[in-house]
Amino acid sequence: MKLLVLPLFFLLVSTTASASRSSFLNPIHLLRQEYSSSEDHNNVANTTLDCVSWRLAVETNNIRNWEVIPDECQTYIGHYMLGHQYPSDCEYVAGLAYDYAKGVELVGDGKDAWVLDLDDTALSNAPYYYVDNSYWAKDYNKTEFVEWELKGEAPAVPGILDLYNKLLELEFKIVFITGKDETTLRNITEYNLKNVGYHNWEKLLLRDSTEASLTKLEYKSKKRALVVADGYRIWGNMGDQWSDLLGENPGNRTFKVPMPMFYLK
Repeated sequence: MKLLVLPLFFLLVSTTASASRSSFLNPIHLLRQEYSSSEDHNNVANTTLDCVSWRLAVETNNIRNWEVIPDECQTYIGHYMLGHQYPSDCEYVAGLAYDYAKGVELVGDGKDAWVLDLDDTALSNAPYYYVDNSYWAKDYNKTEFVEWELKGEAPAVPGILDLYNKLLELEFKIVFITGKDETTLRNITEYNLKNVGYHNWEKLLLRDSTEASLTKLEYKSKKRALVVADGYRIWGNMGDQWSDLLGENPGNRTFKVPMPMFYLK
């Protein structure tokens, strides 16, 4: 997996329970990448990539198994993540999820579940992607990423904490399923969740040592199967990767949070 590193003007967000959309806003709202010339824009045979279309293809899973953002789209994706559009898109998805949730006729036996992924779904790793005042892609470094996770400083993804609170009001049981390591990251993950406002959940499932070799798709399917075997009905399932939403027992309805910076199988 390769990550986009975000630039200096990223605003580091606080980890208080009131983490908000404004924490992610910057004075950038780039809807389309800039072409080097009108010829680039008009010539369909030109090698210049339409980065808006590339992002759409990524989000719809039409481009799969990619390792790095194309060079010509790194600035565009950085502006997308740091500007108004990313938080707006997250809030829009959260709104659609809530509209669906309000219409679900819960059985009311304590087994009506809503599954949430953690990394870049409930909690944002955007501060980790910031480095070196530049846009560029780098190889995923597990050691560096775990060091970031152990800080417990990930803020809430825009719109998702509000959705979580509304789901609790509707009496859904929240099940968090994450690929974070059970042994080293459970305590700090619980701390991070509570610190930004996720105070209650039915289950918090992390990856144990026997599951280390599983792909994310296999792992998420396995964990959801355990939830269903325990008698829960998965009414909603939300994640930032397609591997969160495909496979066995995906739930009655799935919702994808935008994430064009990396692809996980």
